[in-house]
Amino acid sequence: MANITTLYRRRLSKERGTVKKDWGGKISVALIYPNYYQVGMSNLGFQIVYGILNENPAIVSERAFLPEEAELSIYKRTDRPLLSFESQTPLQRFDLLAFSLSFQNDYPNVLTMLDLSKIPLLGKDRGEDHPLIVAGGVATFMNPEPLADFIDCFLLGEGEVILKRFFQAYLDLPSSAAKRQEALRILAEEVEGVYVPSLYRVTYKGDGSIGSFEPSIPTIPPRVRAVRQVPYKGPLPRSEIITPSTEFSDTILVEVNRGCGIGCRFCAAGSVYRPPRAIEEEQILASLEGILAENNRIGLISPSASDLPGIERLTSYILDNGGDFSVASLRAGSLTKGLIENLKRSSQKTLTIAPETGSERLRRVVNKKLTTEQIIEAIILIARTGLFHIKLYFMIGLPTETREDMKDIVSLVKSIRHYVIKESKGRKRIGRIRLSINCFVPKPFTAFQWFPMDTVDSLKEKQTLLKRSLSGEGGIGISFDVPKWAYIQSLLSMGDRRVGQMLLATHRNKGDWRQTFRSSDLNPDFFVYRAKDLDERLPWDFIDHDIQKSFLQEEYHLALASIESPPCAVGSCRRCGVCP
Repeated sequence: MANITTLYRRRLSKERGTVKKDWGGKISVALIYPNYYQVGMSNLGFQIVYGILNENPAIVSERAFLPEEAELSIYKRTDRPLLSFESQTPLQRFDLLAFSLSFQNDYPNVLTMLDLSKIPLLGKDRGEDHPLIVAGGVATFMNPEPLADFIDCFLLGEGEVILKRFFQAYLDLPSSAAKRQEALRILAEEVEGVYVPSLYRVTYKGDGSIGSFEPSIPTIPPRVRAVRQVPYKGPLPRSEIITPSTEFSDTILVEVNRGCGIGCRFCAAGSVYRPPRAIEEEQILASLEGILAENNRIGLISPSASDLPGIERLTSYILDNGGDFSVASLRAGSLTKGLIENLKRSSQKTLTIAPETGSERLRRVVNKKLTTEQIIEAIILIARTGLFHIKLYFMIGLPTETREDMKDIVSLVKSIRHYVIKESKGRKRIGRIRLSINCFVPKPFTAFQWFPMDTVDSLKEKQTLLKRSLSGEGGIGISFDVPKWAYIQSLLSMGDRRVGQMLLATHRNKGDWRQTFRSSDLNPDFFVYRAKDLDERLPWDFIDHDIQKSFLQEEYHLALASIESPPCAVGSCRRCGVCP
């Protein structure tokens, strides 16, 4: 195992901000990101949780990641259990394993990592000497059910709130709760947001839909409320560890606002993070002073940086104080010349905008609140200001989409290319345009949760049409989702706990989903291609985000009528039910 130890220590030597604690008398928590190190360390939520856990003097938290190919071959060859990052301790020796889950496509990796850790995959097979397996993250508080058989306890809600409550209750467990099932019962009773799947019974109707979902004991709630921090409290959420081995190399990531008030009907994050919250400009500025003294590269994390109040002042402050910044994405309708000028002064050379669709009709369907004219105006502003590469996100397979909508994507992209060339006249170089074409996957707690996913064959045809129509256009690159993997994501996003049987079978089939589907008694198309009834009990309906189902149903009907609804008016609007 010296090779693994050497590899981990080499990575640790490149990090700044790593926490190493003595284990004596502390609860040990392995914080696990079920993907590669580079992916996990680029995730701000994972880093925030690492900071929250380690600021508690009663907890020692170390990280673990999905082994990459070279690591995995060593583990398999030596048949040794998976190790933590900081102290290279076998994960099976920790008190708790805490999975941070942002994406449904990482669900199979949970089983892989449990297996590598020599821990039984199914909760019912674990004994008193095994760690407690917990999971949190946005994917779990959208729909945790496909993982219900494998996770002992889900923490539903935002980490700043639920982690502190959960571990306080865990530390206060009476000696009579030495048995894991008794401890889980007490945690489910006492901590808002704790969901223990084994304490709930599910029945199914003859047509395969859910008949009932009820607690098995009367002392736990029939619905589990996902907790959130409203308003923001405490320090600016930021990454704790700086490392060159991430997508944001040697950059401190800073969350400047959470949630989005636009109300796109396909976007789960815009729903489950309601109400949208922006941190006060003065608080951000005060925090930036200390961050710049620590590191000069800052990544501003926001659903759309251009929507943030005071964004020009904030970015000017960073630049004027010797720093550099980057932003993840911009909204065409809120771009300003001042922000683009500041981006020109920064090291960021690629700007990302998401038109989502080519037609205004379909943008009304998804409630994007963005016109073609606004998109073109934003492109002209960007191209006129400086040499930027432009990345454009589009979605295909959306509800009500037609072949004409596909043609409108082609027309819009060609028009964008025309204005980039026109506004770059006289320059030696012209910015490249990169298209990212993504397949629509229906998500819980959205107005589109009742719609089926488009078929894999249909999506492939649409991809072929776009590729053929744009292949002759110079300076345009295109990347596509793989429709079969979008199908798997939809299955894991929309499935109930019976999908866990498919996850387990696929793990045993060494990742071969096709073999799993051939042998499964349950047709996966039931979850992916079936339009759901508006009054149907959905697998995630037991989670309470304060969003009224009637609101989502109203948005569903507005989508079918191609009618936009107003954005969030926090505190003065009562449409969705989140604001009191």
